[in-house]
Amino acid sequence: MRKKVMVVEDDRDIREIIGLLLDQEDYDVRLYADIRSFRKDMLWNEPNLLIMDVRLPDGNGHDLCREVKTDERTSNIPVLMMSAHASAPDGSKKFVPDDFIAKPFNIDEFVSRVNAVAN
Repeated sequence: MRKKVMVVEDDRDIREIIGLLLDQEDYDVRLYADIRSFRKDMLWNEPNLLIMDVRLPDGNGHDLCREVKTDERTSNIPVLMMSAHASAPDGSKKFVPDDFIAKPFNIDEFVSRVNAVAN
């Protein structure tokens, strides 16, 4: 069975590229431009991995990561966070993503990190 990946990224071009890359890797990919549309589907899709940008039009990825990691229904879902504007989150904080990648990213490195976090 294909693993489900949900991607929350406001940049349409990046979102579509990620969708194509992960589809080629045989993931079942769902793409979202904002947190609101993602929240509508989150609990119904039971993803194996969440990929999210830090800066989103209706919130930020750090808050969304904390929300996911504190909800007992979703706390076990790995989170890969990405940003062009931030360094990796401070590991001393309680609710950090499982991995972080800076944008722009190398495609091979991105796919490798997705595969590592999803497995």
